Amino acid sequence: MQIVVMGVSGSGKSVVGEALAARLGVPFVDGDSLHSAENVAKMASGTALTDVDRAPWLDAVGAWLAAHQGVVACSALRRTYRDRLRAFAPAARFVQLNVDPQLLKARLDTRQHHFMPSTLLRSQLAIFEPLGTDENGVAVDNTGGTPEEVAARIPV
Repeated sequence: MQIVVMGVSGSGKSVVGEALAARLGVPFVDGDSLHSAENVAKMASGTALTDVDRAPWLDAVGAWLAAHQGVVACSALRRTYRDRLRAFAPAARFVQLNVDPQLLKARLDTRQHHFMPSTLLRSQLAIFEPLGTDENGVAVDNTGGTPEEVAARIPV
């Protein structure tokens, strides 16, 4: 079982992913912890990552997936990014967390101890490509309930 909890910043990938992993009794990793120091500094300064910046990070997330049966939180914003992850873990299942953009901004504005500023939300929304009907995954609303309640609604 290899699950990627995906979505833009503030969608709840980390908290829902951790709750899902606990529910399933498998390891969890927050993909943010796999970013290079350069990527973190770039985002912290308010600069959006490019595809070139993301490539080594996606490879690190993919390598984690290939080595584990578990859950990873990773934005996976574009189909090409998900394809890159699938090159490492072909059976990976994606869980897209959907949240209204105004609620996303409110969450980001109140979030503490995270390197990504709310000013980058617009750039993430601009490049976001929802799961295709031919992709192994499901979209789940994350606008109500605890992380555990949201995780309980995810079919695996």
